[in-house]
Amino acid sequence: MNKNEFKSGFVSIIGRPNVGKSTFINRVIGQKIAIMSDKPQTTRNKIQGVYTTNNSQTIFIDTPGIHKPKHKLGDFMMKVAQNTLKEVDLILFMINAEEGFGRGDEFIIDRLKETKTPVFLIINKIDQIHPDQLLPLISQYKDMYPFKEVVPISALEGNNIDTLLKQIDMILPEGPQYYPADQVTDHPERFIITELIREKVLHLTREEIPHSIAVVMDTLERREHNQSIYVGATIIVERDSQKGIVIGKQGSMLKEVGKRARVDIEALLGSKVFLELWVKVQKDWRNKASQLRDYGFRDDEY
Repeated sequence: MNKNEFKSGFVSIIGRPNVGKSTFINRVIGQKIAIMSDKPQTTRNKIQGVYTTNNSQTIFIDTPGIHKPKHKLGDFMMKVAQNTLKEVDLILFMINAEEGFGRGDEFIIDRLKETKTPVFLIINKIDQIHPDQLLPLISQYKDMYPFKEVVPISALEGNNIDTLLKQIDMILPEGPQYYPADQVTDHPERFIITELIREKVLHLTREEIPHSIAVVMDTLERREHNQSIYVGATIIVERDSQKGIVIGKQGSMLKEVGKRARVDIEALLGSKVFLELWVKVQKDWRNKASQLRDYGFRDDEY
């Protein structure tokens, strides 16, 4: 490559829920910009992670896991995932080695057949299987689609990530540096802060909570007198019973959510943070277009 020639491009990561897309982005970028949870459907918006070297810049887009929509929020998430396929230079189709082939993969492969964009098959979580299981898995997927490359990785352990980044680099077209070298995401801090709070609720609450919560930022301001940042946010739930769970006995759950979120927010902002959280019930918000817009899910952007 000519020394002055800079390469750049957009790479979409697609796959069934819970295959490790967010873990991969955080591993490559080197800090937490996408929330991680063992519960599916935790990613709702396109998260852009920016990875810059001396010769190239890769903008990763982590799409919501492809699944059959059950409400308007689900429709929104699916639309985001599918539209992303049309606007990128490379698609990484990520699967979970441990789970193997699933019906959702067939659905995704059918979508991939409609695009001319090159596709890499990324087999994640290889640390969870015996090496002998890998080749049959690769053969099964290659029979269904002509993948340009097949790269086994462990996003959690970091195995083979450098190899994958080199292969991505070879695919990227010549192009400009879209973002400053030290910028790792295009999302504003407010968005990342609300995602970090939502992640803590997902980690700490039971099954009925995850998909019915949203987090809205009310206040983000620097307070000069004590060199701290004040963050005020509201956790939105759909039912009174969920409000009780999120608050917990004598406020214990909400206090724990705040304590854990504050650690991550302070790491993000590099400053002391005072975090105040409220919980509010908005009945059936996932099916109401106006409330989806209020909470940051705008399908007119895609």
